[in-house]
Amino acid sequence: MACTCEVIGLACVVALILSVSAKAPYQMRMFFIFFGAGAIVMLCVPFMMLRPRDYRNALVPSWCFRQLCRLMGITMEVRGLENVRAGHGSVVIMNHQSALDLCVLSYLWPVIGRGTVVAKKEILYLPFFGFGAWLWGTLYINRSRKTDSINSLQKEAKAIQERNCKLLLFPEGTRNSKDTLLPFKKGSFHIALQSKCPIQPVVISKYAFMDDEKKTFRPGHALIQILPEVSTEKYEKDDMQQLIDDCRSIMQTEYTKLSKEGLALSSNKQS
Repeated sequence: MACTCEVIGLACVVALILSVSAKAPYQMRMFFIFFGAGAIVMLCVPFMMLRPRDYRNALVPSWCFRQLCRLMGITMEVRGLENVRAGHGSVVIMNHQSALDLCVLSYLWPVIGRGTVVAKKEILYLPFFGFGAWLWGTLYINRSRKTDSINSLQKEAKAIQERNCKLLLFPEGTRNSKDTLLPFKKGSFHIALQSKCPIQPVVISKYAFMDDEKKTFRPGHALIQILPEVSTEKYEKDDMQQLIDDCRSIMQTEYTKLSKEGLALSSNKQS
């Protein structure tokens, strides 16, 4: 126990140093985020094993990770909580920027409902974190085998109907930090149409405080906007592309607006 406390204390000191030093190397900050996430999950795994595959297992790790991000000077604000409907399941689609999206999930998890994340199978093999994520219900899919992906997502479509799950996905399919969202892939919309559940767009402002290409990472603030649900009732399978275009248009408009505001807030935080 003493050893664990010493590790946590050292981690807090390092995080505080990183938050104060705007010039701390990008690699050091990213390493600390991954190391911190793994350490948090490692400490929580024994308790999560008491109720495997339960979304509530992520609540404590989420709280801890939010504190870790705050120590490093990274804060986020969730808006649009009035748009969350707990009475039914939905497909939650989000823009995907970087590994820091893990922080976004830690803010969303306590407020979105019975969350389930869809992730690539490779994440399962990350030390501690992969197994911990499985324990809180993450669905791992093998992108290289289309039949496996479809079968897994069909199971999730059934879970949305039967257990009011909120299935969180990144329709861009890969990380994108540019001003324009990438074209959306069809998987999320297949599930929504199959289960006839609504789509809940969630938009995260551009991380103005970090740049993966230039390897810069400073303290900053990001905005998370939960938008009103998009009903799929009027869309049929043949209308899927129209549904995709409608959702992407809504999210692009909000992304542009939020990013301008987020840039101003991050600039104030760094000055």
